[in-house]
Amino acid sequence: MTPGGTPGAPGVVVVTGVNRYLGAHVAARLAADSRIERVIGVDPSVPNPELSGLLDRVERIRLDLGSLGGLLADLDVDAVVHLALVTSPDPQQGGRSAMKEQNVIGTMQLLAACQRAPRLRKLVVRSSTAAYGASFRDPAVFTEETEPREVPRGGFGRDILDIEGYVRGFRRRRSDVTATVLRFAPFIGSTADTTLTRYFSQPFVPTVFGRDPRLQFVHFDDALEVLHRSVAEEHPGTFNVAGPGVLSLSQAIRRAGRVGVPVFEPGLSGAVALARSLGFGRYGLDQVDLFVHGRVVDTSALEREYGFAPRSTAAAFDDFIRAHQGGVVVTREQLAAAERAVLDGIRQVRAAVREQP
Repeated sequence: MTPGGTPGAPGVVVVTGVNRYLGAHVAARLAADSRIERVIGVDPSVPNPELSGLLDRVERIRLDLGSLGGLLADLDVDAVVHLALVTSPDPQQGGRSAMKEQNVIGTMQLLAACQRAPRLRKLVVRSSTAAYGASFRDPAVFTEETEPREVPRGGFGRDILDIEGYVRGFRRRRSDVTATVLRFAPFIGSTADTTLTRYFSQPFVPTVFGRDPRLQFVHFDDALEVLHRSVAEEHPGTFNVAGPGVLSLSQAIRRAGRVGVPVFEPGLSGAVALARSLGFGRYGLDQVDLFVHGRVVDTSALEREYGFAPRSTAAAFDDFIRAHQGGVVVTREQLAAAERAVLDGIRQVRAAVREQP
């Protein structure tokens, strides 16, 4: 088989997490492919009205991952695309424990159902470059064979390691199934709505003083293309998916027309607390470690196998910027408020350190 070849697309495809942004777009794209007979979207949550228009040609079933076993067998499913992952804990949805339940236990249940599905011949799993962690001991570039130098401190990175371990076990038990694991860099682009895009959309962006990490992104449309090809074609293995090239954090902030607000405090927990106090969303240790140490991956295996190269990190980021040019402008009052919040955050963290026994 040559890279990019199509030996035969699956007839029936199940997509998990279809009521989320990524899942809805992937399911809609697969449903528009005339080579695929039927696309079934699985999600236990109520459909998101904003995404319903995308899913006109997708059959939707409200079902959790633990109940998939009968569905896969009864519908003679050929392929499963597992996208139902939670990237950050939501206190309103059960926090970290609910996140781990969905990511780790949910994936275990899914793979158990896949193992019992007699007609299944393809499994595509969303993973993340968070599997490599982020620390001062990291190599300049990660390849798919690089082991993390340290176990990721954040919950999502640890979940990814568990998920990939379960997929390796599945591969041994079902060697007849083509299993594809895609380690995505953070998504960005004109339409993506993620923790990262919200971070760069703020008028002032918290950074860690003295750090200027190298970052990689993948354009959301390129991620869709790789996922689509993974289903419609045969690409077994594990692949890094990122835009070639890098941007330093300071370059990204300048390109976005934002103001970097350095946190003069080495404690990463202080950076997390400060980001939350400034209203910048749910930042966990996965994101903070990335913004301290950075992460760069090699994508040559993806380009060889798929015959496809995502647009560069800089081009993907510029597309995001163009879509947000009418965004918030930093005023003098906002900048002064940011400076006060920085100083207050430093005082709070230092006071907490002094109070520790």
